[in-house]
Amino acid sequence: MKVIGITGTLGAGKGTIVEHLTRNKGFLHYSVRGFLTEELKRRDLPVNRDSMTELANELRARYGPAYIADKLHEKASLNNQNAIIESIRTPGEVELLREKGNFILFAVDADSEIRYRRVQARKSETDNISWEVFRENEKREMNSADPNKQNIRKCIEMADHIFYNNGSIRELQKKVDNVLVKFDLI
Repeated sequence: MKVIGITGTLGAGKGTIVEHLTRNKGFLHYSVRGFLTEELKRRDLPVNRDSMTELANELRARYGPAYIADKLHEKASLNNQNAIIESIRTPGEVELLREKGNFILFAVDADSEIRYRRVQARKSETDNISWEVFRENEKREMNSADPNKQNIRKCIEMADHIFYNNGSIRELQKKVDNVLVKFDLI
């Protein structure tokens, strides 16, 4: 089993890469967002970006900075098929997944204006935000000295490959396919 982790900035194209890998390359998908959404609903809490961030930080503080990624990896191991874990947010998650072996980390980024337009076009319950809130969320999630809180900038620095996604979906898919061959993932 090979595992790809995906990290990156808001609206950069993580979901697009996941969709391509699951639909066209046979990877199974394990989502941090999905994991947190299930837990929020179980607790009867609102499903929005703030509550997801608070819950993720709470779980990491209680059980360790790699807790969520570890739980998703456990699920993936039960299926023993190539997997993608979406939304790696802490360096501890990267380190834990590297220790488990057969792991590669992809990061994706794009210009902030493009990313904001993409977020608005998704119209998901967590993405209905103003430009100012978008920038505040990003600032909050990019850096933290607390190992239990999101540090996307550090995760991007730890990536084995960074995709710059200012173009079309097709262009991103071609980039992904080239990297999959380079890292012998297909």
